[in-house]
Amino acid sequence: MPAAEVDAFMDALEHPLKEELAALREIILSVDPRIEESIKWKCPTFSFRGVMASLVVRTRKKAQVMFHNGAALAGGAALAGGAAGSSGAALLEGEGKMVRHANFADMAAVREHADALRDLVQEWIELKS
Repeated sequence: MPAAEVDAFMDALEHPLKEELAALREIILSVDPRIEESIKWKCPTFSFRGVMASLVVRTRKKAQVMFHNGAALAGGAALAGGAAGSSGAALLEGEGKMVRHANFADMAAVREHADALRDLVQEWIELKS
């Protein structure tokens, strides 16, 4: 569900990939109406039974979605030698114990990987349901 505070944040945001970030926000929110959003850690953050992901706005050369516990997703586990679960597996990057990032260079990349991003968000919802 879109939040007024995030609308205001996005309206005021000065970022070279603002359109891409807005599109990523729309994709994430479109997956399930129970997804909530707020401004946390100075960026739009999405929650479903816990913090799921944030749009990273301090990175200027790419539009980035940080999955706070992305290693719990099958796609995140695939990076550590686990089984690739969803189409999102190829989208996630990172080797830490928890965090995984999905990076988008431009709007073409957002469009190309929209379904994979939806799959990751859906996987989180199923994990938490």
